[in-house]
Amino acid sequence: MSEPVKSLPSPTSSGGQPAGSDTYKGWLYKWTNYLKGYQRRWFVLSNGLLSYYRTQAEMAHTCRGTITLATAHIEVGDTCHLVLTSGGRNYHLKATSDGESQRWVSALQQAKANTTHMMHQSDDSGDEAPVPQPDRALTQGALKTLASKLDDLSTCNELIGKHGTALQRSLSELEDLRTATDGTDKLKTVNERATLFRITSNAMINACRDFLDVAETHSRKWQRALQYEREQRHHLEETIEQLAKQHNSLERAWREAPSTHPDGGERRREGDASDENEDTEFFDAMEDSPAFITVTATDHTQHRSVRVDPGSDNMQRRRVRRSRIPDKPNYSLNLWSIMKNCIGKELSKIPMPVNFNEPLSMLQRLTEDLEYSDLLDRAARCESSLEQMCLVAAFSVSSYSTTIHRTAKPFNPLLGETYELDRLDDFGYRSICEQVSHHPPAAAHHVMSQRGWTLWQEITIDSKFRGKYISVMPLGCIHLQFHSSGNHYVWGKVTSTVHNIIVGKLWIDQSGDIEIVNHRTKDTCHLKFVPYSYFSRDLPRKVTGVVADSEGTAHHILSGTWDEKMESAKIVESSRGCGGSEGKQKTVYQTLQPKLLWKKYPLPENAENMHFFSSLALTLNEPEEGVAPTDSRLRPDQRLMEAGLWDEANAHKQRLEERQRLERRKREAQATQALEEGQDFEGFQPLWFERRTDDSTGESTYVYRGGYWESKDRQDWSQCPDIF
Repeated sequence: MSEPVKSLPSPTSSGGQPAGSDTYKGWLYKWTNYLKGYQRRWFVLSNGLLSYYRTQAEMAHTCRGTITLATAHIEVGDTCHLVLTSGGRNYHLKATSDGESQRWVSALQQAKANTTHMMHQSDDSGDEAPVPQPDRALTQGALKTLASKLDDLSTCNELIGKHGTALQRSLSELEDLRTATDGTDKLKTVNERATLFRITSNAMINACRDFLDVAETHSRKWQRALQYEREQRHHLEETIEQLAKQHNSLERAWREAPSTHPDGGERRREGDASDENEDTEFFDAMEDSPAFITVTATDHTQHRSVRVDPGSDNMQRRRVRRSRIPDKPNYSLNLWSIMKNCIGKELSKIPMPVNFNEPLSMLQRLTEDLEYSDLLDRAARCESSLEQMCLVAAFSVSSYSTTIHRTAKPFNPLLGETYELDRLDDFGYRSICEQVSHHPPAAAHHVMSQRGWTLWQEITIDSKFRGKYISVMPLGCIHLQFHSSGNHYVWGKVTSTVHNIIVGKLWIDQSGDIEIVNHRTKDTCHLKFVPYSYFSRDLPRKVTGVVADSEGTAHHILSGTWDEKMESAKIVESSRGCGGSEGKQKTVYQTLQPKLLWKKYPLPENAENMHFFSSLALTLNEPEEGVAPTDSRLRPDQRLMEAGLWDEANAHKQRLEERQRLERRKREAQATQALEEGQDFEGFQPLWFERRTDDSTGESTYVYRGGYWESKDRQDWSQCPDIF
């Protein structure tokens, strides 16, 4: 049965050696069980042993299993499958392409052959210590000596054959003699030829001995040199692993560092072009959009890098923000006892203890969409609206990358609750959110960037609990406008589903379509988030897309996954291909090499114990002076939960929710009274946002009315209600 697999880089051996070398590494999918199916594992082939780990980081401490290839049977199946049988157990593995599968099979078969061969040879364990690698001249000298000895052996072999034939002929003639005189002469000839044969044989024996001596001597040297190289390679692997850890730490620090680029620059590196030489990719037809296949052509592009001066004034003035929070306590709770009476209800109406929350509010989760705001900084500098659309699409996908392990529920904001994020000093933007409605829950968000763009959105959350899973459907539009060009982009969000609520390990999936429209140029981008299916052969978390101009002509193909990366490939030619499913014709697009638009940053160290928060998420609830009294950072139940005081947090959560229910009943009573008296009743009015009709879309939405940052500068919060 075919399972969905993830887009993976081709496995590479240590040090860039080709398949069949001593060490080979890469990602494969391993069958686990019928509940979890195929799971991604990091495989390492070394010294005849195939070991696998859940992650590359586990190589330092935990091996999940090892297969001895010397006694293993390797069977190649169809659709990139291979089966290893060892010790009565079958290991079902799967690669992402036939080419990748063949490379693994070649490496495994070569390693098995090498291991079997070594088992039948004696182990030369000399007492000599490993010596440095012999230089090239010494190696060539040894080879010349062996070649010379081999020539001597060949010459001796010819002489032995020649003299042996002559001796045999002389002996035959001796048997045919009839007179004594002839016998004396022939006997002398036989003796001479026998002497020559003996001399040649002795020379042959000596030449063989010399050849063996030279071969044995250099064989020991080469064995020691090989051992030395293996130790050096192992040392190099350890060094590379340490460098990778240091790189991750530096990368996390770099993401929060401002750039000294003259035009405002980026705080992060631009995506480099993919350095993988991937095989041709085929994309299935998307519903309500043209079917297409891409064929990659070669293209050589250059990418500039961004450099930061550690001694710059901006770097010195940058605030040092926290990089960790208290570890999450390990509290057990019977989920079914809470959820069994809530099937079919809205998630926001289910009373939940903080055990199922993460210490962030929905307003902070909404702000977390700005994790990769550098994509918008890059897009603001694009002269081509189509290339700008590609970066906007990558930004829309990147907002889901932080959700892959985040199955916990954020706190429902109280009505009138706000959240600000002022990162002008390092990221160049200011963000303000406000909860503008409680039933249904709705939040308004406004971001102003000094790097050429403004973003605003109103999101209403519609959620349902269905027994086995929870579906969260964000309703509303996201607006993005670039200052220089006036390009105004609008798009929505897809459905998030949390599975295995009652039984099994929680996991999250994103599914649906996103249509991004540039209302100035009428360019469009259709993104499809492919839902996970047990019977599908698609990659898990796969996203595909097409960028088209106002006339519907496709210019770029987008591909990737919402939890890892997105790439774009420029279309250079299109044609009609063979028939697809249900008799539809597929459009074949020939593209240039794909370019990396966005790649997810690694999670901070110990993230698994800190709710799997990203580097930005770790800072969102950090206490900050001067914020409004309605800011989410000041919410007591959320603050106590982050500190690990969950019992106290639950008590405060119940108090706040009960207070909010009383306020709602009070407003309902006021509305009823006003209706009876024939008076108008406005109800709750947000403090920082107001409802307006959007000129581009014609829709009514909450937009920022202004005044928040001015109030913060004056520290005048007299208008703010006391909600905590």
